[in-house]
Amino acid sequence: MAKTPKIEVTKESSTGLNTRFKVRGKSAEVPRTKLVNEVKQGKHPEYHVRSNGRVEYVASNPDGSKRNNLG
Repeated sequence: MAKTPKIEVTKESSTGLNTRFKVRGKSAEVPRTKLVNEVKQGKHPEYHVRSNGRVEYVASNPDGSKRNNLG
């Protein structure tokens, strides 16, 4: 059985940047900047923070599965 992702994207910008997320166990959506901070604090060990030089964003840790990637 496929594992349900802990974090799901709920909104993207017109350029495709994931901007809002649903985190399992939280009732409200979380903005990208807050999720980035939570990941940096170690609250979501299945994920890490990447940067394109301008924007930091959350990515799932590599595990060989495409089913649990964000986006």
